[in-house]
Amino acid sequence: MKFQDDLNRSMHWSNIWHMSFNIDKYKVMHLGRTNKAYVYCLDNVPLVEVTEEKDLGIIISKDLKVSKQCASAYSKASRALGLINRTIMYKSTKVLLRLNKSVVRPHLEYCTVDWSPHYVKDKELIERIQHRFTRMIPEIKDKQYLERLQQLNLWTLEER
Repeated sequence: MKFQDDLNRSMHWSNIWHMSFNIDKYKVMHLGRTNKAYVYCLDNVPLVEVTEEKDLGIIISKDLKVSKQCASAYSKASRALGLINRTIMYKSTKVLLRLNKSVVRPHLEYCTVDWSPHYVKDKELIERIQHRFTRMIPEIKDKQYLERLQQLNLWTLEER
């Protein structure tokens, strides 16, 4: 268990230099199906094992799938879109486009390089927000989705 040896050396170094670790903040996530789930300790205190962790707004799960990240982004963007729909009375295309680009879309695009969805179900979930947004614009709400995007000069979120 090389990792446990590294933890022990780190603990020894911290004791020598009087720089204590906050052991409560340390967690272990075992990645992969064949990974042996060893119990790691720091200063003889077992570290908490987690199946997912959120860091800088990105959810990392044990299986490295991004479904929970997509659901979280969808939820935040959906709330923002609902707020816009309930509070904005003058629904001009120009105003709604600016609000969408500045308030809603950042939730869907935050760190997508890191968590870019690969599964169709995740892509469709994220795309649903833009479907809802384009239906909010009174002049084009009866048209097909791709026509609405073309008229608004928008791309699908997958193409972005």
